[in-house]
Amino acid sequence: MSGGAADESVELEQLRRAMETRPVIDQAKGVLMAAYSLTPDDAWTVLVTVSQHSNTKLNSVAEEIVASTQEGVVDGRLRSVIEAALKQLRSP
Repeated sequence: MSGGAADESVELEQLRRAMETRPVIDQAKGVLMAAYSLTPDDAWTVLVTVSQHSNTKLNSVAEEIVASTQEGVVDGRLRSVIEAALKQLRSP
């Protein structure tokens, strides 16, 4: 017996979640692009790197970056991981 209906349900849930999280991820990319003069691809790379190196879900990293625009400061821990990701991105 295959899990056809179950697989479709999981896929539908994943698509729903992606649609919900996409706006904040796009906003965070925009913040990084503006703050650090990055291309969209480089901003995405920084987000992914920060997520992986801080062991934090990508959406949570994005939410924190976007929230920092309202609060005026990025959390010190996140700031150091962003700076490390930028250094890695810009190294030859």
